[in-house]
Amino acid sequence: MPEESDSVGADSGSDNSLDDSLPGRRPTSHERQFGQPWDASYHDGPAPWDVGGPQPAVVRTVAAGGFVGTVLDAGCGSGENALHIAASGLTVLGVDVAETALQRARAKAGERGIEAEFLAADALALQRLDRRFTTVLDSGLFHALDGDERREYVTGLAAVTEPGGTVYVLCFSDNGPDTGPHPVSADDLRSAFDSAASWELVSIESDRVLTRFHDDNGAPAWFATIKRI
Repeated sequence: MPEESDSVGADSGSDNSLDDSLPGRRPTSHERQFGQPWDASYHDGPAPWDVGGPQPAVVRTVAAGGFVGTVLDAGCGSGENALHIAASGLTVLGVDVAETALQRARAKAGERGIEAEFLAADALALQRLDRRFTTVLDSGLFHALDGDERREYVTGLAAVTEPGGTVYVLCFSDNGPDTGPHPVSADDLRSAFDSAASWELVSIESDRVLTRFHDDNGAPAWFATIKRI
């Protein structure tokens, strides 16, 4: 269990039977479906989404200068995307509920000499961070949430993203064969990030997301660019 200064989002009145990172956090629909916390994915080798490096979409966006200012990696896992962004000279905070993943991310940062912060926090209560970011990355989190959770998540994103800031969402797509679990439609993204919720959906592009259970080409994905109004 992390020290109090390393965790955000605890609520002692909630069910934490599936969580071993943030006391009182409500388990997500994915955790309830599989009967284990996210942290368990890291106990017997790498998690299915832990491919040993950053996602190509992230590498491409860093090279194009798409990450600016202070950066949040929401659902950072073991930190490969956050560390790649931080290595470009930006200030990066990675948050996750899986303490095993966060410990690995911190160890990698130390080994590679990269400055990055990794914090245990609930993605469904990002406003509790009480911080603002110019750019936010979501690589593989949005598609793991159900409809109600997505509304909570997007509300929290609006609270922590500076007006005029950018959110990038890389998620499994329903467009093509051999899709990943919980594939998302383009309409799902449009519905979640609409103007009434303080967002402008700039683009949704077909992409690929690497996993440990797909071939080297990865799975069909969407890469969405969203502006905070």
